[in-house]
Amino acid sequence: MPSEPPAKFFVNDGVVSTREDMLNLLRPLLKQTVTYRYFRSHDLIAHGTGWVERIVVDQPEVSTFFTPIAVTLNVDSFEHLEFATRPDQMLIYTLVQGSERVVIEFAPVGDAAGHAPFEPRQLAFDTSGFVQMELLGLERAEE
Repeated sequence: MPSEPPAKFFVNDGVVSTREDMLNLLRPLLKQTVTYRYFRSHDLIAHGTGWVERIVVDQPEVSTFFTPIAVTLNVDSFEHLEFATRPDQMLIYTLVQGSERVVIEFAPVGDAAGHAPFEPRQLAFDTSGFVQMELLGLERAEE
């Protein structure tokens, strides 16, 4: 008696092709800044950084597009999604359609020294242009 196969499971990497799995994996990208690289065969065609505005499924009238300002992802634009975990525990997403693929990663946050933009830091005040003066003579002279 055949039984229903169990649902697949993945740990840190894998390849998914169902709309629901792709949508669930892509959902953390919503309202995030990402970097993207577009490859045709093995050639890098375009790259950039953009803000993920929308992730849609079952809306064939909505196109997938990547611009330096906005990114919209339509799950139905791709055959499958490959994902892998980087050493810093962030995901690399690779959306595949035929010989074309788009690699998406969370954009690094912070300056060149690795400080996050909202990290607390000591208030700096440049005093090199000021001279300290002491005023004397306001006290009563002792007789």
